[in-house]
Amino acid sequence: MRNFTLIILLLMVNLSIRSQGLFKKSKDTYSLSERWQINDSLTKQRGLFRIQTYKPVYILFANNTNDINKQPTSDNPDNVVPKPMPLDDTELKFQISFKTMALRNIFGNRIGGDIWIGYSQTSRWQVFNVDQSRPFRETNYEPEVMLLAPTPYKIFGLNGVFAGIGFNHQSNGRSNPLSRSWNRVIMQFGWETKDLSIVLRPWWRLQEEPTEDNNPGIENYVGRGDLMVAYEKGRHDISMLARHSMRFGDDNRGSIQMDYAFRIYDYLKLHLQVFSGYGESLIDYNHKQTTVGIGVSLVEWR
Repeated sequence: MRNFTLIILLLMVNLSIRSQGLFKKSKDTYSLSERWQINDSLTKQRGLFRIQTYKPVYILFANNTNDINKQPTSDNPDNVVPKPMPLDDTELKFQISFKTMALRNIFGNRIGGDIWIGYSQTSRWQVFNVDQSRPFRETNYEPEVMLLAPTPYKIFGLNGVFAGIGFNHQSNGRSNPLSRSWNRVIMQFGWETKDLSIVLRPWWRLQEEPTEDNNPGIENYVGRGDLMVAYEKGRHDISMLARHSMRFGDDNRGSIQMDYAFRIYDYLKLHLQVFSGYGESLIDYNHKQTTVGIGVSLVEWR
């Protein structure tokens, strides 16, 4: 019930923001430069500590997997579920995400440097699992702090937008044996054209004591970096998010997620998502599966 209330509140915030005209459709509204306020005039217009879009916001009313993770495991024996859980292959999935600028031009007007605070959350709700009272199977909470600076250059026809570094915490807020969490230092680099956005993010995991590590070797499954490519044309939005362990042999793992959105009414879009690989959620960090979901979305990468 608490998660459902949060959905309603954030949808109200999203609608409130749009009613102010903050994301009014314009030529460059969905570019990386616009979203990260690379232009000083945008900061003056929006100000600091104003909620803005970050990652996609969507609800998949039916998200089906070919292999639901009924018995999560880990190399830490304290995080091994002792017996299978009665779970359905189809569940509801939603994601909310927002960010706000906290400080502007900390290195001066010439170099720039902006501090951003972001928050993202994804939940998987066993809404069709009547026998188990429709439980939330997994919710991942992801607060982060980022420092971004503009990078005005061109390479291979791409415009450099920003380079940055930040601290990211991700956890599912549960107790053992279902607890999963990790902390990362993430670098990111952004490029764009008129219709295309590209963000590359390599990261380094901050190691924990072996007895405190809920998910040893998570970077060999979820990866050591990701690449996001988003393309928008007319009413169509297509994006790819690929992750890889940057290792070969037995540790050669990763995932790919494809999203397609079609604008059906104003900001409301029909949304299709396909995921294949490891780490669809934290509890599934070492579990390989393919999922297909359909629903609606309000915000895309562009």
